[in-house]
Amino acid sequence: MTLAEKLKSLPAASGIYLHKNADGKIIYVGKAKSLRSRVRQYFQSSRNQDAKTRRLVKKIADFEFIVVDNEVEALILESNLIKKHKPHFNVFLKDDKQYPHLKMTNEPFPKVVITRKILKDGASYYGPILPAALARRTLNLVNRAFQLRTCDIEITGKLPRPCLEYHLKRCLGPCVKGLCTQEEYLQAARDVKIMLEGKNKELAKDLEHRMWHFSENHNYELAAKYRDLHRSVIALGEQQKMATTADRDVDIFGYYRENQRLALQLFTMRE
Repeated sequence: MTLAEKLKSLPAASGIYLHKNADGKIIYVGKAKSLRSRVRQYFQSSRNQDAKTRRLVKKIADFEFIVVDNEVEALILESNLIKKHKPHFNVFLKDDKQYPHLKMTNEPFPKVVITRKILKDGASYYGPILPAALARRTLNLVNRAFQLRTCDIEITGKLPRPCLEYHLKRCLGPCVKGLCTQEEYLQAARDVKIMLEGKNKELAKDLEHRMWHFSENHNYELAAKYRDLHRSVIALGEQQKMATTADRDVDIFGYYRENQRLALQLFTMRE
């Protein structure tokens, strides 16, 4: 299929487009509310294009596109493809305008914060999470359900009394000796990490197991705690759209054949 034929076949749908050079290398990844309108703009008059776009257009020998359901999915897919392919003409990784991520800090008593900068600091990053309101809702759920700390103080366990967050049941209170051991705190942090990795079903099953364990041993306070955590994890999972019903990594091959030509596309889905 020629470039002109591909342009004619573009749908008026939201999606991602990937421009390639003559060697087949991806040189630019972009998103569009309408793939038809956006991609065709590159090949129209260059009068209103900036210098960077004109240089890009000169190198475009082919393109691919992926249709998505909405603009949010386009934002997420665009971000992931840019990270994977690092196209020459993209500036996503070179400026400070990154999309929101949740960061679990690399500390003896970790906390979760929203950040737009990915640093090599030993922390764990999850995202992008879009829209930004979803990142805030997820962080609020983490604070409310798992009660990780939000403060910036050094945790020594030597404070005489906990802050208001502890009394509001929004923090486990590791700053005060006797309220929460480091192992108990790190167990909560591990649960948060499993949830942020998208393994909601795995975590929900584990939390339910703990709930019944404590209930059978007549520790109803802890049983109620894990019941509430289980409900919170289920609620978060319902907010997230699942792209597949398979509980495993999937490689999807697509192909298009025309006369003696065959085009292949590999789409990987990882947990």
